[in-house]
Amino acid sequence: MRFKGCSRTGCSATAVATLTYVYADSTAVLGPLALRAEPGCYDLCERHGSNLSAPRGWEVIRLPETDDTDAEPSTDDLLALAEAVREVGFRLDPPAPEPASRSGVVQLARRGHLTVLADPDA
Repeated sequence: MRFKGCSRTGCSATAVATLTYVYADSTAVLGPLALRAEPGCYDLCERHGSNLSAPRGWEVIRLPETDDTDAEPSTDDLLALAEAVREVGFRLDPPAPEPASRSGVVQLARRGHLTVLADPDA
């Protein structure tokens, strides 16, 4: 795994957080380190992230750090998802009846967005 460096000029420390801005809301958000580089985002080391200040009138939101390195998927969640997929796959629903047309037009076939209609005069 390649480590990202701090975006601050002259800082060679490893980045631990990503700073993003929402100009419309005058908000700066400091959250967990982004997985890939995004335009307008800045990766900051621990020192620069903790000393972050925003312009007057702006709100700074500091999201809690998450340590996903030792997190494993819950087997309960995976089993519940598998069971839900299995139930949908084995369901035997009767086919829905064709809605009756008020104009008396008979639909003979349908493929994609095209529909073949019977000629009412024939």
